[in-house]
Amino acid sequence: MKKQTASAAESEKNTMKKPYYITTAIAYTSGKPHIGNTYEIVLADSIARFKRMQGYDVRFQTGTDEHGQKIELKAAEAGKTPKQFVDEVAGEIKKTFDLMNTSYDKFIRTTDDYHEKQVQKIFKKLYDKGDIYKSEYEGMYCTPCESFFTASQLVDGKCPDCGRPCTPAKEEAYFFRMSKYADKLIAHINEHPDFIQPESRKNEMMNNFLLPGLQDLCVSRTSFKWGIPVDFDPKHVIYVWIDALSNYITGLGFDLDGNSDPMFEKYWPADLHLIGKDILRFHTIYWPIMLMALDLPLPKQVFGHPWLLQGDGKMSKSKGNVIYADELVHFFGVDAVRYFVLHEMPFENDGVISWDLMIERMNSDLANTLGNLVNRTISMTNKYFGGVAVNYGVKEDVDDSLFEVVTSTASRVTARMDKLRVADAITEIFTLFKRCNKYIDETAPWVLAKDESKKERLSTVMYNLIDSILIGASLLEPFMPETAKKIADSLNAPLRTMDQVSTMGTYPSGNKVTDQPQILFARVDAEKMMEEVNALMESKKAAAKDASKETAEAEKEDEAVIDIEPKEEITYEDFSKMQFQVGEIISCEAVKKSKKLLCSQVKIGSQVKQIVSGIKAHYTPEEMVGKKVMVLVNLKPAKLAGVLSEGMLLCAEDADGNLALMTPEKKMPAGAEIC
Repeated sequence: MKKQTASAAESEKNTMKKPYYITTAIAYTSGKPHIGNTYEIVLADSIARFKRMQGYDVRFQTGTDEHGQKIELKAAEAGKTPKQFVDEVAGEIKKTFDLMNTSYDKFIRTTDDYHEKQVQKIFKKLYDKGDIYKSEYEGMYCTPCESFFTASQLVDGKCPDCGRPCTPAKEEAYFFRMSKYADKLIAHINEHPDFIQPESRKNEMMNNFLLPGLQDLCVSRTSFKWGIPVDFDPKHVIYVWIDALSNYITGLGFDLDGNSDPMFEKYWPADLHLIGKDILRFHTIYWPIMLMALDLPLPKQVFGHPWLLQGDGKMSKSKGNVIYADELVHFFGVDAVRYFVLHEMPFENDGVISWDLMIERMNSDLANTLGNLVNRTISMTNKYFGGVAVNYGVKEDVDDSLFEVVTSTASRVTARMDKLRVADAITEIFTLFKRCNKYIDETAPWVLAKDESKKERLSTVMYNLIDSILIGASLLEPFMPETAKKIADSLNAPLRTMDQVSTMGTYPSGNKVTDQPQILFARVDAEKMMEEVNALMESKKAAAKDASKETAEAEKEDEAVIDIEPKEEITYEDFSKMQFQVGEIISCEAVKKSKKLLCSQVKIGSQVKQIVSGIKAHYTPEEMVGKKVMVLVNLKPAKLAGVLSEGMLLCAEDADGNLALMTPEKKMPAGAEIC
């Protein structure tokens, strides 16, 4: 029989493992992620690593959400195309995730060709099935959340999700029949009590959205272009949440035509969608209903984690108090930052991160409890035994107390992780390290070293400490992988597997530890560090202030009065000869052989006029379609670049020559008289 290659053997081994599929919410490409955004990927990574340690065949997916009106607007502000903008931001997000040593298997982007094609297929499938239909939407729209709301859903007139102002919007749109599946979803939630976690989040979704009755969901837009077009009606782009949520299956190679990648059959349904509590509604209502409509199984669990706050509030660029992962890594190192964000986040309530707290944790938990423990254990082993750890089995009662804590830690950690109580799991591991420190105080190796008859007992004590520390380091690996490896390297032994962390005495007797232990975590000079931190934060506040000033100046510029040379006065009789009406542009194209002209078909009442305008430098033909404009309708027809023009579109022009079409402030029908 041929010998298997290493990769073939590994592949066969993985097929025998139980699959586990975990995802994060894909990060929105509106800007660089702050530490609160980064917390989620670190949390997911710790769960994924722990599941691998348990022997699961883990698939861990993350990525970026790259479409929508907000992106289109931000790209325009930056003077870039939307694709250029998202390419840069997606690169920054991936760089941050990699910096934090996250072990994702797939980084999906919603601008990936495969994803976009599958989303179009999904939309068409739901349309053909009758679950999506065309109508007209009128309501309040929140641009940052990409969401429509009814007046009754607003909170103090603002978006119920983010608290920002909403604007009235009306447009032709496609809708998803949510109500058709509401009862089925309610039944599923009741029959699967762990589907939405924590429990408080489940109650929120049931009481605030499902039980009062679901409204049909608007799932397309025509007022912007940066999205996946509806392939059978290209003036519509697919609702960003239909697009984004689909990544969980397209990233596994799902194909509606029946050609799905084997990965999809292997890993779907997802074991865990890990998301922020602010997007729970999309993941526990819209997404399950989409899957029901597609006849696909629902994910096993959706966990809405709380927020990581700065001080006593949310991080804000305008306040200049945003903390980024790379800044923290500069001051503390990667694993220390992982420890901070994982340990300081409660299960249900928002966590708070502050510089003072991080310095305190660095000096107490990391430098003292863990770092000093490893350092002095290795140093004493070198001092008393030349670094060789031998287990002579000379036991005393105090050993039993240590063994009880060490051998039971794995089961306690597993119990916490099964409930996704990651902070509590880390606390259990540090309880083990604290017990080791207490064991040193109880056994006093420096006293034993003075008595030659206690040499074997001293050797046993050092062996017990090394054995215990290696078990603790092995359990720590999912949360602080670099630190765990450094400890194992210092002890000159591999990290233990999950079936080895509940048994004492498996460290090789006679093994030699490293000659010189490395400093895992150095104590921080709090005063000196806070001077650097304060300088950093002050520079951010100054930058935020400058940005605010620039915005104010830009707004002031927009409001500036422009004087133009007055023309000869006309009489009221002259003015009354001109007829102005509201028109709706139903189609538009560039005039051939012209660099300036666009030719628009404009609906005015029951008639359609062809109007040529010199605005090509300011509007694309696609942008023109659907606009309500002010038209001089009784201008004598004339040919411009050989094309007949039957009227004039009214525009405003600033001092720099920028043009803006004049549009009605309120909703007006095509044909309404301007008087």
